[in-house]
Amino acid sequence: MSISEHRHHQAEDVDPAEYWERRYQERQRVWSGRANPVLVDVVEPLPSGTALDLGCGEGADAVWLARRGWRVTAADVAATALERASGHAAEAGVADRIDFQRHDLARTLPDGPFDLVTAQFFQSNVELPRERILRAVAEQVAPGGLLLVVTHATVPPWSWHPHEDAVPTPEEELAALGLALDEWHTERLDTPARQVTGPDGRTATVTDNVIALRRRAR
Repeated sequence: MSISEHRHHQAEDVDPAEYWERRYQERQRVWSGRANPVLVDVVEPLPSGTALDLGCGEGADAVWLARRGWRVTAADVAATALERASGHAAEAGVADRIDFQRHDLARTLPDGPFDLVTAQFFQSNVELPRERILRAVAEQVAPGGLLLVVTHATVPPWSWHPHEDAVPTPEEELAALGLALDEWHTERLDTPARQVTGPDGRTATVTDNVIALRRRAR
């Protein structure tokens, strides 16, 4: 079963760019400003190269990668998010290492190839052909490169998109992508737990689905 079948309170007639613009404009900061922990865990030991940050938001992952020598293409649909991300990159002194691009990813994608494609919590409660987009960006992973996909398996009770039903396992998510698995080596396929703190100071344990695939050299 695909992630899209587990989307709740979906507003399928809402334009994604309008939705995300409104969401970013409602708050001065939407995300924590820290790099996603699975990205740090998986990518920190790797040599730097070229990376695509899919749905980059306010740019924390892109800045983290750039600080470690990666040349990053960071894509998002929301102009406000990209403006904030660009500002954070400038503050960190890595603006010259990140190319921020605005894309409705259902229609256009940045050009590869990339040594790393990272999709951290690339989920939406407005219409998103998620699996099709991920299949397309997987084709832009260079031979020997890594595709890293992390999604919410559970979310805290204060989340804006709580899962009320069971969500797919990492194995089910991988199957839904429809990749030719003989072209990939599975480096990680698991559901780690982590502690999170809510805006009111409450804490909770959540789990994530992690898929890390290394493209076989041709």
